[in-house]
Amino acid sequence: LSLVFLKHLFVAFPLFLLLLSFQRSTVVFSGYCSRILRAQSNRKEVNNEFRLRVEGDPESYQPGSTYRVSLTASSPSYFRGFTLIATREGAEGDRDEDYAGNFQIIDEEETQFMTNCPPAVTESTPRRRTSIQVFWTAPPSGTGCVLLKASIVQKRIIYFQDEGALTKRMCEKDSTDRPLLDCCACGTAKYRVTFYGNWSEKIHPKDYPRRANHWSALIGASHSKNYVLWEYGGTASEGVKQVAELGSPVKMEEEIRQKGDDVLTVIKMKAQWPAWQPLNVRAAPSAEFSVDRTRHLMSFLTMMGPSPDWNVGLSAEDLCTKECGWAQKVVQDLIPWDAGTDGGVSYESPNKPTLPQDKIRPLTSLDHPQSPFYDPEGGAITPVARVMVERIARKGEQCNIVPDNVDDIVADIAQEEKEEDDTPETCIYSNWSPWSACSSATCEKGKRMRQRMLKAQLDLSVPCPHTQDFEPCMGPGCSDEDASTCMMSEWITWSPCSASCGTGTRSRERYVKQFPDDGSVCTLPTEETENCVVNEDCLPSSCLVTEWAEWDVCSATCGLGMKRRERMVKMPPADGSICGAEVLEVEKCMMPECHTIPCLLTPWSEWSDCSVTCGKGLRTRQRILKSPAELGECTEELEQVEKCMLPECPIDCSLSEWTEWSECNKSCGKGHTIRTRIVKLEPQFGGDPCSQTVQRKKCKVRRCTRGQGNSEEKRRRKEQREKQRGKQGRYLLCCRMRPWSSWTECTKLCGGGIQERLMSIKQKFKTVQLSSCKDRKEIRACNVHPC
Repeated sequence: LSLVFLKHLFVAFPLFLLLLSFQRSTVVFSGYCSRILRAQSNRKEVNNEFRLRVEGDPESYQPGSTYRVSLTASSPSYFRGFTLIATREGAEGDRDEDYAGNFQIIDEEETQFMTNCPPAVTESTPRRRTSIQVFWTAPPSGTGCVLLKASIVQKRIIYFQDEGALTKRMCEKDSTDRPLLDCCACGTAKYRVTFYGNWSEKIHPKDYPRRANHWSALIGASHSKNYVLWEYGGTASEGVKQVAELGSPVKMEEEIRQKGDDVLTVIKMKAQWPAWQPLNVRAAPSAEFSVDRTRHLMSFLTMMGPSPDWNVGLSAEDLCTKECGWAQKVVQDLIPWDAGTDGGVSYESPNKPTLPQDKIRPLTSLDHPQSPFYDPEGGAITPVARVMVERIARKGEQCNIVPDNVDDIVADIAQEEKEEDDTPETCIYSNWSPWSACSSATCEKGKRMRQRMLKAQLDLSVPCPHTQDFEPCMGPGCSDEDASTCMMSEWITWSPCSASCGTGTRSRERYVKQFPDDGSVCTLPTEETENCVVNEDCLPSSCLVTEWAEWDVCSATCGLGMKRRERMVKMPPADGSICGAEVLEVEKCMMPECHTIPCLLTPWSEWSDCSVTCGKGLRTRQRILKSPAELGECTEELEQVEKCMLPECPIDCSLSEWTEWSECNKSCGKGHTIRTRIVKLEPQFGGDPCSQTVQRKKCKVRRCTRGQGNSEEKRRRKEQREKQRGKQGRYLLCCRMRPWSSWTECTKLCGGGIQERLMSIKQKFKTVQLSSCKDRKEIRACNVHPC
């Protein structure tokens, strides 16, 4: 197949039509694909002008995982067509099983599957482009090494390359890299997980949400291999969805607790406002959890807020080592991942549910130009967080003999969970103060207290809970060590008082969540009873009142205000007197300093329609300030404007001015005269067509006398015939010409090119020597529409 033919063919047809011309016989697609792989003749080295890249530049692939593949041209180069195919290394392409993995189309306007070779991807339309992207799902385990290969059509030249920038070799990831599924460690281990938020405006400046940035409450668990909280390629559960979209861990915790024996410890941390935290242990939130031989995996997630459905976390991190021990320390940098439940592309995109749900996948720097992590070069996303998992103790007989330190032997790792905290994320508190001394100096049960300060209330419609916390305690020297090996639930709410008037009793219960490891009986109480007083006296003049209602919202949004609460009279005094019990209480309340409350804004609205009906225009979106006006001026942006592009506007035909009318074609009698104009611009994009370019009208110079008109007309015609005969006679006398050839292809696809055609000499007479006997050439304009 000649290179000249290839050049002409690729001007008008996509690459797959070229490949089809190698053989005209009808074949199955595998045979056709094999010819694509063998079509390497007349190739030219490309010197890295073009590049085939798998995002992240991995050297190996994980079976079943999906990767983003891009084909790019370095500036100022471009390409018109391409072919992309994936095969097993060493395969000839003659069999269906020679092709590895599956491609997925991202943009149907740019790419499509090849008609005669479905495993391959080619261009949708032959036009200039500098890059294309597709997804490629790796083949199943056991496939071995894979070659991703590309061919390029640039201008009228085809580029192939077996090695280098247009071929990517990837081998299956070694099975030794996979998490251990069966643990051989002995005893149990206790860990502390610490979360460091590195998501800041300095590191991720694009569209950074200065006021509202935060991490949601973290939720996770230590669990067995039979339970999966979340994983890449999986579908988000309802619990994961609520964390990802709302930052709410309630449903996720419910799902975890329903797994029973597959879960050992529920892991919980408070929300972080703001998102960035300095890298030191005191400032970063942490939680403790335990693992054992069957529940040796650890998973968690937390939402980046605000975001459509973006999170960070670990999935099934194995803390059991191949040496039958427990990992000493695990540190991982985290990049965000998409839960597949919302289609937004930026931090504050309007809600756009994804139906049906997409698979969970890591975010990439090539997802969307409006993404805050977008990088046209496809580089790696800078981590937004770091997690550190440290072993703090071990318990029970260990399989590995040499301990890491003395504390590993003697530390007690009672399997207890951190206290639950249902604080709304819109309430921002200071850290808790240290616990006070116990109110009991003996071994009788007492109480101790700690306090915190409410620093900001971001949503006034959501009440913020208490700023004081109490817990039971006993005096110095009283040991509750033996009982601490029981894991108990929280106390259930107190029952109503047994008396409707005067002194009675009430009780509450809890249950054992986990019995001691040694099988002994749990001695902690599961029921508690105490005295209660409904009314201090039961005289005929006393009345029965309800419990106090919750305190109303503080009257001030910042600074000093007042709050109140009420109760109702359930039963008036029996003697008919007025009830003397207080039914209203008022007290002062202190809100944060006014200047500390940030702007509270609604989500962005949908983008408006484009300001034009065709061509380039603008569109806008707005959000509304929800914070009260008395809090001061909010400097946040309330309206955004961006460019929009609709189909090109119609362009009407453009004509020159009319020429002057010609002379009458008759010297006497009735005749006609004409005038013309030329087309300056052809109509485009549905514009008005061109009107007439020639006009004719009648003319009459003077009346002809008898016979004069006929003789004059004959004379004029005779002169025209002789003139025409003299003009062509030179060609007829000296040579015989071939017919005009076909017009050549236009030199440009758009913007105005040139076509030519040729009349060549067929026979030249030697007896006549005239310089005018030579080849003739005509030229005309073509493809005058704009690029």
